[in-house]
Amino acid sequence: MIDLHTHSSASDGTYGPSQLIDYAAQKNLTALALTDHDTVDGILEAQEQARRCGIAFIPGIEISVEWPTGEFHLLGLGLKTLSPELAKLIRFLRAERDSRNRKIAKKLREQHISITYEEVAEKAGTNTVGRPHFASILAEKGIVKERKEAFDRFLAKGRPCYVSRTGADLNDAVNAIKTSGGIPVQAHPLSMYVSWGKMEETLADIRAQGVEGLEAYHPAIRRAESARLESLAKKLGMIATAGSDFHGKQVRADREIGFTAGDMQIEDRFWLAELQPALEKIHSGTDHSFAL
Repeated sequence: MIDLHTHSSASDGTYGPSQLIDYAAQKNLTALALTDHDTVDGILEAQEQARRCGIAFIPGIEISVEWPTGEFHLLGLGLKTLSPELAKLIRFLRAERDSRNRKIAKKLREQHISITYEEVAEKAGTNTVGRPHFASILAEKGIVKERKEAFDRFLAKGRPCYVSRTGADLNDAVNAIKTSGGIPVQAHPLSMYVSWGKMEETLADIRAQGVEGLEAYHPAIRRAESARLESLAKKLGMIATAGSDFHGKQVRADREIGFTAGDMQIEDRFWLAELQPALEKIHSGTDHSFAL
């Protein structure tokens, strides 16, 4: 069992990077990718713990990309280093997050909720603050009973405190990942809100822009949809991957590490037959370690 899409407390997960690896070891995973949102801050710690636990570790990132409908997230899997291009992109996205978070805090105060961005950031303890951290504060203050209620009442799209996000340009994101030695993989493609009738054409265009993989299996969709996406990936010459998008039980109780669409256990073929051979071609060997 493996997992190619997980998050730690370096972004919006509940487990620290080492704790995430320990949890994966307890669940008998043999390979794991850490793909925190718009940051590589947790990679070195997770990598070292993975070595101790005997888990094949895939350094990664999940980049928010500008898209006209829904959302577009791009995974960078198998990063070797933090290139100047990726560092610049992370700084840009961090500044955009900071601006968005301050606007969210302002909107919450307009709802007569006493909250500041500074207290949310301090409590989060990470450079990558997002809506889940606001939800945690709202729950701690007793304004909502649980984090889900915070999204339902205030933070989700269409709710009074929602602020749209500015993402990276797709070409810039692809280039940043490739210059860092990684493979660009589109995460949860159905979140783009593209109809099945236009899906192949859309994915073909994304493939033409340098995206080499497709996360066909994700817990937010049905297994039949995942199989359909995997078929499209093969048709377009893309790597098919699978992930849990695990954040920890306090964030998404419905997602478990090592499991994906339809509660399917993630098979090691997605690592051994799909991603690992592609990385070996890039890295000229089996060493996929990350170094700053």
